[in-house]
Amino acid sequence: MTDHPAAFTPAPGTVLVLVDLQHWIVARPAAPLTGAAVVRAAARLKNAFETAGRPVVLVRHLLGDGSDGGPDSDRTRFEPEVDARPGNEVVTKHRIDAFEGTDLAERLRRLGATALVVAGITTEYGVGETVRTAAALGYPTTVVEDAVTALSTPAHTAALQAFRDLGVTVTATDALLATPV
Repeated sequence: MTDHPAAFTPAPGTVLVLVDLQHWIVARPAAPLTGAAVVRAAARLKNAFETAGRPVVLVRHLLGDGSDGGPDSDRTRFEPEVDARPGNEVVTKHRIDAFEGTDLAERLRRLGATALVVAGITTEYGVGETVRTAAALGYPTTVVEDAVTALSTPAHTAALQAFRDLGVTVTATDALLATPV
């Protein structure tokens, strides 16, 4: 028996999808967690997936007309703790759902995705729509409840219950990192 926990080993085919962890979105008022708290939890997940050699997809929201400054503006950049590293996939979306109008489904196929772990902002919008589409596409999906937040606590709670009603697993970062996915 060992005194330290075993290394996190997500099942082959499990992909981490982080939604909208950009400066301007993280800085907005949120509940029940702050955007900064979500970024800290998401950074733990990202580091664990990268260490295990599993794929990470970062999804960013940009305005179609470029009025937000585009992908290189300070406003739209990912938070440093979760910024894209070599080997990470970056998907740019212009709508709420990360699948709508993007190549996310194709990238997931190319990565050999068989299950998704999703975190980000907001539980009821960007994360929520992406999770619903993932479930409709047949992906077993896990939402990390302390790595998502919403515009209000009631919206967060309702979205998590809606995920459970769809058969989506809802768990905490510590629980996920302590067991194989």
